[in-house]
Formats: sequence, C-alpha cells, structure tokens
Amino acid sequence: MDWTAIALSLRLAAFVSLVLLVIGVPIAYWLTFSSWRWKFLVEAAVALPLVLPPTVLGFYLLVAFGTRSPIGRLWQAWTGHGLAFTFEALVIASILYSLPFGVQPIAASFAQIDRSLLEASAILGGGRFRTFWRVIAPLSRDGLLVGLVLSFAHTLGEFGVVLMVGGNLPGITRTVSIAIYDDVQAMNLASAHATALALLAFSFATLSIVYALTRKPWAVAAWP
Repeated sequence: MDWTAIALSLRLAAFVSLVLLVIGVPIAYWLTFSSWRWKFLVEAAVALPLVLPPTVLGFYLLVAFGTRSPIGRLWQAWTGHGLAFTFEALVIASILYSLPFGVQPIAASFAQIDRSLLEASAILGGGRFRTFWRVIAPLSRDGLLVGLVLSFAHTLGEFGVVLMVGGNLPGITRTVSIAIYDDVQAMNLASAHATALALLAFSFATLSIVYALTRKPWAVAAWP
C-alpha cells in the first residue's frame, strides 16, 4: 500500500473540499435567489463536469496551465516554475471538476427554505448577511455537510483529470487512484487490492456517517 499517495490524496481532498465550501456557498446562494433571466447558463456551467469526460477537462486545463498560455506564463513569472504537473495544478483541476458536488447539494438545501422566514427576517430589520447566518445557514446544515463530504469523496477518487494535469510524480502528483492503476499495470494485485479495499471502507464509512447525521427520524414513516 502506497501511504505517500494516500496522504497526498487526503491532503488534496481536504483542501479542495474546504475551498469548495467557501466558494460554493455564495455560488449556491446566487443560483437559488437570483432572478437573472440567463441564470440557467451559469447553472449549466456549474453542472458541466457531471457530463464532461475528465480527459476533455484535463486536456483544456493542461493547455491553460502550459507556458504558452497567459495563465501559465503568469504563474511561472510569479513562482519561478510551471503550473502543469504540480500539486497546485491538481488543486485547481479538482476544484473545477468537483464544483457541482459542492454547489448543487447546498443550492438544493437553500431552495427548500421557506421564503416566509426570509421575509420575516427582513421585516425585523435583518440584512442579507444577518439573515444568512441566522436563518439560512442553520436551516441548510445538512446541505452544507453533504456538499463538503461529496466534494471530499469525489476528489479522493478522481483519476482522469489529475492524471492529465499532474502526471504521475511520486510524492508530488501521484494520487491514490493513480497508485492503484500503477499496481494493476505492474500486476501487483495484492497492493492494489489492499489500497482499493481501504478506499472502499473509507468511502462507505464516510457516507454512512453523513446519512446518519442528516437522517430525520420524523421523515421515516412506519409501515402499517
């Protein structure tokens, strides 16, 4: 079992899920409460990674990270090295690819809030910021938790995008999914099985905890 790859993947997933929580909340808020006519275009852009092949997104990100692109040149001038095949490239790519998993559960939770509660808060003098922290955020706890966990789990198991933009550099860009692939290619099935089983157990335990925390006893109807 490649513990270096596991540690790298956990660090990547933790960082990406936290970033997606920070940027996903305002995006979800705008998607839920905005009345802009062309809002569906933004919704489509956010959901695009759900249907876009990972290699397509990875290819265009690799081009954008290259030294011939403005982003790549700016990064190289700022840091002194290229952006492609670095941990930072994995972070950016994973944020974009896991964006719908962080935004959509939160937006769905926001949409279920009774608008009369928001109107009551406004009547009592609560501004948007105060209403969000006092009304919207507490009522959307489950959606925030689901978005955070799904972002973490999806990033942890990503393969195509991270391979395209990060390659397979041990200790730098070699994630656990790439380590499993390498073990299978090398016919090291025992190591691949151990790593895959650990990920399976971790994913099942994580989702079980989420469902347990978000389960509402009053929503379970007894059979007659």
